[in-house]
Amino acid sequence: MSPDPSAPIQWMVGVVALLCFSALLALAESALASYSRAHAQELASQGRPGAKRLVVLLEDPPKFTGTLTLLRILAETATYVITALVLVAESGFSVTETIWVTLALAVAVSFVVINVGVRTLGRQHSDSIALGAAGAVGFISGLLRPITALLIMIGNAITPGKGFSEGPFASEAELRELVDIAEASSLIESEERQMIHSVFELGDTMVREIMVPRTDVVFIERHKSLRQAMSLFLRSGFSRVPVVDDGLDDIIGFAYLKDISKRVFDHKGAESSEQVDSLMRPVIHVPDTLPVDDMLREMQRQRRHIAVAVDEYGGTAGILTIEDILEEIVGEITDEFDDEVGVEHLADGTLRLPSRFPVDDLVDVIGVDIEDEDVDSIGGLMAKHLGRVPLAGARVELSGLSFTAEEATDRRRRITSVLVRKLDQEPD
Repeated sequence: MSPDPSAPIQWMVGVVALLCFSALLALAESALASYSRAHAQELASQGRPGAKRLVVLLEDPPKFTGTLTLLRILAETATYVITALVLVAESGFSVTETIWVTLALAVAVSFVVINVGVRTLGRQHSDSIALGAAGAVGFISGLLRPITALLIMIGNAITPGKGFSEGPFASEAELRELVDIAEASSLIESEERQMIHSVFELGDTMVREIMVPRTDVVFIERHKSLRQAMSLFLRSGFSRVPVVDDGLDDIIGFAYLKDISKRVFDHKGAESSEQVDSLMRPVIHVPDTLPVDDMLREMQRQRRHIAVAVDEYGGTAGILTIEDILEEIVGEITDEFDDEVGVEHLADGTLRLPSRFPVDDLVDVIGVDIEDEDVDSIGGLMAKHLGRVPLAGARVELSGLSFTAEEATDRRRRITSVLVRKLDQEPD
């Protein structure tokens, strides 16, 4: 049987077709990977053809990324296998020569043409390519989903450690690396890189990690008068205070300074005749295990700036505000009234210490050892013996020492410093 002279030509036509198919896959993958869901939703609202399919596709990027990667690997592998077979059969090259020629072609075509040239085109024209390819990619991804899921499962099984259910494609780690590369290339500043990383970490941060703990929460009982509420606002410096019914575990609303001050201003007798619960606003209760990014969306949806975090037993774990979430992104927010408090020896022998100064370290600075397994800081020590959050001027005498809370200066209006003096040094 004589060989078919057209067979090599047919094989090479197949090679060219596979390369074009691989290039199209790389083009679509590059365009879709660089596309944002927000931009796709904007195009959908404008009625652009294919935009709705694109929004659905971008809801779960690993699904189409895994499919495109699988098809591209199959196409490129088949290309170079067929090329090697044709070279061995028709060119007279030895096996060693065929291997080297095929490797050279693979580097030139796969890296230079497809992974650099084609991917660059995909990013440059991402709008038109993503909109045009969304339908086909979504259809193919649906067909091949069982195969890619099976291959990912096998890959995870043979890989040490915990794998990824959707595969490692377009992972958060890759996006973080791109941000680091952008900073190294001077495309963004170091502070911008830190902010972007902080946004990534919002999903891994729980409410209880950033909330104001219940030991620092200032509250007011529902039966208190508006005059007493105004006094608490002025002494504490807060503009919103939780209203409780039967203790801190029963927060029923929030009293707002602007609501109460307006009521007192409009009706002079209201400050003594009306109670706080007549003007309180609704309260949001959220679990303290809720991710911070979900918490932010919930606060935006309900148009609330403050919420109550509850623990697994239903008790109040703390208070969370929009400012607390913002600080996770941009860092600690301070103003002209915030002071950095350290250990300060005053002229009369009094020590000014930070409220979070460890109780165990008191023996080093004042020579008195206080053992209390329930608290760690002197601020917590005062709160324990007072039975409430210490405000400015609160005083506790313990183990021969006098602890006096100074005026709150930070944004959360927490006591930031405490004056500590030995009782035998107290002035008459």
